[in-house]
Amino acid sequence: MGNISFASDPASKQILVVEDDYDIGDIVEHYLKKNGFNVLRALNGQQAIEIHAQQQIDLVILDVKLPILNGWEVLNHIRQSKQTPVIMLTALDQEVDKVTALRIGADDFVVKPFNPNEIIARVEAVLRRSAMSSQAKAQIISFKSIEINTETLCVYIIKEHSKALLNLTLTEFKILALMSQAPYKVFTRSELMNHCLPDGDALERTVDSHISKLRKKLEDHHQTDLLINVRGVGYRLRQNDEK
Repeated sequence: MGNISFASDPASKQILVVEDDYDIGDIVEHYLKKNGFNVLRALNGQQAIEIHAQQQIDLVILDVKLPILNGWEVLNHIRQSKQTPVIMLTALDQEVDKVTALRIGADDFVVKPFNPNEIIARVEAVLRRSAMSSQAKAQIISFKSIEINTETLCVYIIKEHSKALLNLTLTEFKILALMSQAPYKVFTRSELMNHCLPDGDALERTVDSHISKLRKKLEDHHQTDLLINVRGVGYRLRQNDEK
């Protein structure tokens, strides 16, 4: 059955539900507890950040529209310190919300109104992926001046006497790690989407947004022209002998 324990022992997993609507929060909490999960609640963005910093949280269910700090601000704050899985809740079934969630680094999203059983299915799927990722053997991937640690999810730019940490979202990390493992390959947008973006209604053109932001962060560390756009196909990495 493998070593992933959450399916057989969900009580070992603590879920933070961040929702200012009491009724919706109560429904989500009820179904999570019914399926054996421990649940903590937050009613606003600031409270969510404080709980996340103080408690061992295995997954966050995060509403977009919150008092004090909205869901995007909370997600961005979480991603600056940890890679805790996050499922976004949004009442707006609009593409801009989906793209924003994926771009900032959400692991999945659910549109209101939703079937509570869908929430449980999404939680289990995201926890399963997270468990598999954490159990993967640590691997250091090197490409040019870039060092990628697949266990700590850290990327460093190696300099002459030091190395600088590159602050990437989880999706940006996955894209760079995937491409660095096959530096001579041209990756289609579809391949990058399937391997690196969360499950759901991900759109191929959102890959361009992730690539653009990743390229800018690399350029800020003087890694210029590293990501090459292959017209009509996708992206690849620039080789040492290319001008």
